[in-house]
Amino acid sequence: MLNPQQREAVDYCEGPLLVLAGAGSGKTRVIVEKIAHLVQRRGLAPEKIAAITFTNKAAREMRERLAKRVPAASADALRVSTFHALGLRFLQVEHERAALKANFSVLDSDDSITVLKDLMPKNTRGEEIDALRSAISRAKNAGLDPDAAAAAARSTREIEVAARYATYQQRLRAWNALDFDDLIRIPLHLLEVHEEVALAWRERLRYLLVDEYQDTNEAQYRLLRALAGSRGAFTCVGDDDQSIYAWRGARPENLDEIARDYPNLRVLKLEQNYRCSARILRCANALIANNDHSHPKRLWSVAGEGVPVRIMRCRDSEHESARIAALLEQAQRSEGSRWSDYAVLYRGNHQSRELEKALRLARVPYHLSGSMSFLDRTEVKDVLAYLRLVANPDDDAAFLRVVNVPRRDLGASSLERLGIAAQARRLSLLGAAADPGCVASLQRRQAHALADFSALIGRLRRLSSQSTAVELLESVLELSGYRAHVQSLPGAADACARRLANLAELGEWFRAMQRGSARSGDLAQQLMLLGTVDRDDPGNAVRLMTIHAAKGLEFRGVCIIGCNEGTLPHEGALDEGRLDEERRLFYVGITRAREWLVLSHSERARRFGEMMALRCSRFVEELPADDLVRDGDDPAAETEARRETALAQLARISAMLNG
Repeated sequence: MLNPQQREAVDYCEGPLLVLAGAGSGKTRVIVEKIAHLVQRRGLAPEKIAAITFTNKAAREMRERLAKRVPAASADALRVSTFHALGLRFLQVEHERAALKANFSVLDSDDSITVLKDLMPKNTRGEEIDALRSAISRAKNAGLDPDAAAAAARSTREIEVAARYATYQQRLRAWNALDFDDLIRIPLHLLEVHEEVALAWRERLRYLLVDEYQDTNEAQYRLLRALAGSRGAFTCVGDDDQSIYAWRGARPENLDEIARDYPNLRVLKLEQNYRCSARILRCANALIANNDHSHPKRLWSVAGEGVPVRIMRCRDSEHESARIAALLEQAQRSEGSRWSDYAVLYRGNHQSRELEKALRLARVPYHLSGSMSFLDRTEVKDVLAYLRLVANPDDDAAFLRVVNVPRRDLGASSLERLGIAAQARRLSLLGAAADPGCVASLQRRQAHALADFSALIGRLRRLSSQSTAVELLESVLELSGYRAHVQSLPGAADACARRLANLAELGEWFRAMQRGSARSGDLAQQLMLLGTVDRDDPGNAVRLMTIHAAKGLEFRGVCIIGCNEGTLPHEGALDEGRLDEERRLFYVGITRAREWLVLSHSERARRFGEMMALRCSRFVEELPADDLVRDGDDPAAETEARRETALAQLARISAMLNG
């Protein structure tokens, strides 16, 4: 049953709506119920509704929940996607207006870096290329094309970036390719410049719902505004207290801007929390009250008081990790919970090193989040590059990735000469590989290798017209020799088995994504949007992750380590004047805990070869003293905890000796 505020948010469809949903207040349920309300009670066709999330995982979960609330046909017709996936769908329809061929490619981050590296002097350092890519991304996220970026440039550095941006974009146009940021920037440009396009899409999408609205950047908000028009048929759900991504372009100011752009905006607050104990909520409320708010709110819950928040003072990070490991072992044994009910959170990934050692010694199973994404694995990226090239013969980035995988005796100098000839004749690299004039300057062996590769792609293209994506994937693995290549790679047998299993799972992903007559080209484009998905199942293990990665999750018990000045809040953020965002980050960490919360800090740390004194985080001092228990406050409890820890250690030693 919905509470009164949730019900009001679901029922209100008469104008633009902003729902400020506090942590654990059931915002996803509100979105799902509102979509069901629009379809079943307001009679809106499901294909005219678009729900926009920020991660593919969130989109999948929302689709799964919607499947239980609306008829199957309606659930299939609903558009639930990320901003980038919506932009991709837009460009698949409007590709001609964007001066793209229908089979355009979407470059991933590695491909973008490869293009930029090719445009820079040979000895350019990797960090310089990364900085250039970030600068171009910021320009695109602000909705600037190369000309606008050049017009806005003031410093020498900005002028140089704008020039590189223009060259980079020219290369992408020549390849009929886009990068991820273009999936927002180009649709935004078409909607803002062409009124007839905007009108058509406002009719196509009659109602918009945006999750995690506080994380939108400038271009994403403008895209929402362009699609919604003055009618403002949308519901945006977010929480200004959980805006923690300014470093990657998110603009919490969008919460104020939407109110200026839509004077009739209705603002509702969801303040009833269904997750945390009362003590944890009081700590969260007291902490976040130190930030300025346009829309202040105060979370409350009908849950019990709960145990006090524990403040753990440790000598150093090694001592801190050992105490956390013992605490987790004791909690799991006394509470009878699964290991996966607990999480250890931290500000930066480097903080997990000592912790991992301590957990291994304590034989506490753990899962370290943030490991390599499935689609970042070499074998998966290679096969996707083959499919991209089959779908788009002009995709030079895909060509360069796989033309010599498996090896075809094609060196960098041969490919450079091919590239020069291709540019002179205005051909793609694949087109040049099949052109006798372009390969005339190469040795016979290299020319034959290129001809064979071109013939292979031609054969795969012919097969693609009559194959499903899964069948085409199998053809790529066999006809290219890629499966045999993987099996012949040096290394242990289990590494080979993992690579083959990854390729098999890629086939399963294709099978799951196939809809109707969808073919490989569309699916290859769709898969390029899934690069942040981590397929690893954490299983029954304590979760170790950054607070950023923990957003949206919840656990029975949470430990936040490293609660020291300079770490949380982070020294770099303080230098940049981002104290409020660091406080919001700490707030997010606190509100991950349902029943108990431990905040630990160290008294000293080794920095630059010297031992330095550390101070407890100012954020800990902002918490209400009555809801905290600090080391030394309860000697009897500490004595019992030490006894329990000692017994646990003896039990481990005994198990090792008798094992």
